[in-house]
Amino acid sequence: MTDAKRIDAASLAAFDVHVHIEHTEEATATDDAAAKYFNASGANRDRASIAEYYRSRKMACVVFSVDERLSGRPQVPNDVVAEFAAENADVAIAFASLDPTRGPEAVREARRLVDAKLVRGQKRHPPLQQFFPNDRIAYPLYEVFAEARLPVLFHTGHSDIGTGMPGGGGVRLKYGHPMPIDDVAVDFPDMPIIMAHPSFPWQDEAISVCLHKPQVYIDLSGWSPKYFSPTLIQYANTLLKHKVLFGSDYPLITPDRWLADFEKVDFRPDVRPLILRENAIRLFGLTKAASEAASEAASGSDTAGV
Repeated sequence: MTDAKRIDAASLAAFDVHVHIEHTEEATATDDAAAKYFNASGANRDRASIAEYYRSRKMACVVFSVDERLSGRPQVPNDVVAEFAAENADVAIAFASLDPTRGPEAVREARRLVDAKLVRGQKRHPPLQQFFPNDRIAYPLYEVFAEARLPVLFHTGHSDIGTGMPGGGGVRLKYGHPMPIDDVAVDFPDMPIIMAHPSFPWQDEAISVCLHKPQVYIDLSGWSPKYFSPTLIQYANTLLKHKVLFGSDYPLITPDRWLADFEKVDFRPDVRPLILRENAIRLFGLTKAASEAASEAASGSDTAGV
């Protein structure tokens, strides 16, 4: 039996690989500081609005929360994220977020979510979860996703969370350095890895890792394209044109804002569709899924109507 809803890769205008499902309670001091840093547009956080936003723009997205206890923000459980993606399977796929410092409890949750096919990958935020990606504390979680050949997405570089707060809100930027991810790529060569964000101030290191390791990608979320370094643009236009992904960082940066600035940056015309949708469609196997669905429909599957 196939899902009643699925992402129609052929009709997508763009695929946003970086969308946060956030709490809808009263904003915390951390939320306010992040909104000020981004000059945020006040995009809706409620989940029905997120689905409608992407659906109305013929976009799909990867959604996740951040499992952390440093910022003081209310947590959004992985099951809530998974439920949202299941209810809106025509526009969303879910990633789990699991804090490796939770130990065996997090591994059990990962195994449950992966075995039940509730998630299609994992989101990590080392600065908020306070670990280096190559710390062995994280390896049992990697093993769960590597076995299933599901991607892991890492926050890299500067952190908007904590910016401008006393002591940076306790967030230590060192954990966002991309080079420790190189060890993870060596130890789990069949596990796709996405380095989220232009990795300021370590952009060259991120490019090197992405260039060297076949399964490593870069998403462009969290920054307006007008701030991208010339080096990042150069490599995205050439050697890394099949390994760079569109991401916004919704709700703090919306696709509308990101795409408007993207139009003004010197990306090659033949590279733009790769970044906006085609690289993500290939990474997540959506072309194959679409062809399988068409084949089932053509053969008159016995499961129709079940």
